[in-house]
Amino acid sequence: MPQHGEKPNLLIAKLGGLILIVLGFLLAASGYRSASAGYTAAGIIVVALGIALLVWKAASRNQGSRS
Repeated sequence: MPQHGEKPNLLIAKLGGLILIVLGFLLAASGYRSASAGYTAAGIIVVALGIALLVWKAASRNQGSRS
């Protein structure tokens, strides 16, 4: 339950991170299959962005409990 002053967690960032990871993996796999370095690199970047989004969300959630 959110306390006073906290925004409710709507799972938007978490869901967005997971979607980016899945789409990035599919893009990288497609690029690997068609021997396209550009698609493979783009897929890896999208996967990295998805992971970064999930890490940022977890870090921001845990930052409030340290105080």
